[in-house]
Amino acid sequence: MLQASRGTVKAGTNFNAGADAEVLHKAMKGLGTDEDAILQLLTARSNAQRQGIKDTYKTLFGKDLIDDLKGELGGKFESLIVALMTPPIAYDVTCLRNAIKVVTCLCISSEYDDDLEEDVCGDTSGHFKRLLVILLQANRQTGIQEGNIESDAQALFKAGEQKYGTDEQSFVTILGNRSAEHLRKVFDAYMKMTGYEMEESIQRETSGNLSALLLAVVKCARSVPAYFAETLYYAMKGAGTDDDTLIRVMVSRSEVDLLDIRSHFRRLFACSLHSMIRGDTGGDYRKALLLLCGGDDA
Repeated sequence: MLQASRGTVKAGTNFNAGADAEVLHKAMKGLGTDEDAILQLLTARSNAQRQGIKDTYKTLFGKDLIDDLKGELGGKFESLIVALMTPPIAYDVTCLRNAIKVVTCLCISSEYDDDLEEDVCGDTSGHFKRLLVILLQANRQTGIQEGNIESDAQALFKAGEQKYGTDEQSFVTILGNRSAEHLRKVFDAYMKMTGYEMEESIQRETSGNLSALLLAVVKCARSVPAYFAETLYYAMKGAGTDDDTLIRVMVSRSEVDLLDIRSHFRRLFACSLHSMIRGDTGGDYRKALLLLCGGDDA
């Protein structure tokens, strides 16, 4: 049975790509731009519907919708709208190529092409590179291998806490290839065996990019929504905002599990995602993000 989407953005009912293309064209015609009309419409359509609008817009007006939007909008609001207009896989690839935002790979199951592997891994080396390559294959085992839970936990213990130095390859192989549900059992067994959480051992035994990526794998195995709730919180916490991360997560998870991310956010932190976005952003950019957020869990 297909799992119901836990996204905040659903496909618009009574969808008419031609009518929507007309609304967008009118919003950008003549002097000034009706940003409100643009953001209200695009946040109320699924990505598949937005692709239909883009195709129809070209047929009706002989122009590229994304080029027109870029010409009329600016700054962070433009980045957010362009992200909404980009097909999901193309958007993930752009994020990866731009900034090696590898965590996106942990939560999607499509295989990428060899060019992307070359782009993403070209400037990396060692165990970090090996783990990236494994994750880009998106070829994890499925289910729980009951017979391997204890031996995997033992192998991770021997590779780190029990030896002088660290056998990073064991961490890479086990954490990169096992299913999330299997890894959760391994983490429990590891805690009983060693008295340490997996995250503590990774922080002690590894460093740099490899450590950050291994921690991301562990957190995603424990809970994808909790991982993204934490990512959003730290993108906005303190001075300044990491807008690239904020846009990437809000757009890529809006049709997947943003409702679950919101509830984890409220549970983990002393405020709602909605209120943090409201306090940290402004203008049309804020309006569009709050529409994607879809509600306040205060």
